[in-house]
Amino acid sequence: MKKELKNQIIESISAQLGEYPDFYITDIAGLNAAQTSALRRACFEQGVKLVVVKNTLFNHVISASENEEVRSLGVCLKGNTAIMYTTVPSAPGKLIKKFQKEKASQKPVVKGAFVQGCAYIGEDKLDQLAAIKTKDELIADIVALLQSPMRNVVSALQNAAEGKADDEKING
Repeated sequence: MKKELKNQIIESISAQLGEYPDFYITDIAGLNAAQTSALRRACFEQGVKLVVVKNTLFNHVISASENEEVRSLGVCLKGNTAIMYTTVPSAPGKLIKKFQKEKASQKPVVKGAFVQGCAYIGEDKLDQLAAIKTKDELIADIVALLQSPMRNVVSALQNAAEGKADDEKING
């Protein structure tokens, strides 16, 4: 491969990392054509961009990163590598778990991930990655927690008012 082409690929990968805040490093080797097609279709439907990369070229990109967490993912670059770029942190994790379950396959395998500013290394992190909530989901959970005591007070007041009305009907 010519140096100009390598530099273009490195720039393209860098641009993708700039565009997508989170990414997963996966291994999809061993999937047949139908499974690969199904995985790509599922990725497209979930807004996940799946790209197969050469380890050496991707290593150039992450080695040049200013982020120590991103650089730590260099240990994941062994064997076949595909990158899953995403804007929804848990989408690739959920997609991989679902794909493994439906296809009764061990692939794709998560080798590492950079999600919400943290590096995750190893296949054993898949459950954690699939359970990560987005910022909007966390805000919704906090709002629900804050509203819960108010609902209890309103409910108690309504019950007290209904009880008083019932007492007036019985006594009146």
